Amino acid sequence: QTARQIYQRGLALAHAPHAFSKIGDCQSISTYLLSYLDLPGCYELGPYAPLPQTIDWFAGSFSRDSLAVKGGFNAAAVLSPLRADPKQCHADESPIACEFRLHRPSIAIISLEEWWAGHPENYAAYMRQIIEYSIQRGVVPIVATKADNLEGNNLINQTIASLAQEYDIPLWNFWSAVQPLPNHGLMALDSSGAPDMFHLTHSEGYY
Repeated sequence: QTARQIYQRGLALAHAPHAFSKIGDCQSISTYLLSYLDLPGCYELGPYAPLPQTIDWFAGSFSRDSLAVKGGFNAAAVLSPLRADPKQCHADESPIACEFRLHRPSIAIISLEEWWAGHPENYAAYMRQIIEYSIQRGVVPIVATKADNLEGNNLINQTIASLAQEYDIPLWNFWSAVQPLPNHGLMALDSSGAPDMFHLTHSEGYY
C-alpha cells in the first residue's frame, strides 16, 4: 500500500509511468544490469511467460545509462553534486536529483554495494537519505540486496532488509536469487588474477 501511495503521488507530479531509473555503482551499469531486456531475442524468459507485458511497459529503461550509476559510486556519492555529470546536470544537483529530473521515473532500483569497512552506520545513514529523497519526489524506491559478503557477516544486506521493512518499501532480495548459481554468481578472480568475490559474472557476449 505504501508503494502504491508513493507511485500515485509520482503520477500526480507528472512522472513517467513507463520509466524506471537505476541508482547504483559498477554492478548497475547497463552492461551488467537488465540491458538485455531491451534487446528482443537476446534473452529467454523460461517459466516467466507473463513478463513480456512488463518488459514492454518499461521498454527503454532497461538499457538506459542512468546519471545516478557509475563505477565507484557509493551511497554518499549518489547524493553529492560533486559527483554529478557536469554536462547534463545543474551545478547544485546530485546524481540522483539529476537523474530524476531528466528521466522522471516512477520507480527507482537502488543497488549500492560499496560501503565503509567497519562503519555500516554510515551506509545506513546515506541509504536513509536516498530512500527518503525518492519517497519525497514520488519515486517508489526498490532496494536490492547485494550478491557479495565481503564484510563477512552479511551486515549490509541485513541493513538493507531492515530499511525496507522500516520504510515499508519493496525489497529485491538479489542475494537470495544468486545463491544457486556457481560461485553464487560472483567472479573468483579479477582481470589481474587477484581474488575478487565482488563483481558479478557475465556471459561472453554481454552488452
